[in-house]
Amino acid sequence: MTNVANNKNKYSENEKPRSPGVLKITQSILAGAFGVQSDKHRQEDFSSHSPAPFIIAGLIFTGLFVGGLILLVNLVLSGQ
Repeated sequence: MTNVANNKNKYSENEKPRSPGVLKITQSILAGAFGVQSDKHRQEDFSSHSPAPFIIAGLIFTGLFVGGLILLVNLVLSGQ
């Protein structure tokens, strides 16, 4: 009987989960990018929130990362 009570959604029908803040999304994206995101935090991120903010932030991070690498390579090669 206690398992049934523990498995209930932690939000009531009238109370919607708050969307994650910018800091929480940034921490999750960086931890995932560097491979140090724990399974507990990953499941927490996607069980109580929409995955859309994480996906969008991940795409932005990936674009900035690739753009930074291209810029770095161009700077190094132009110095030769």
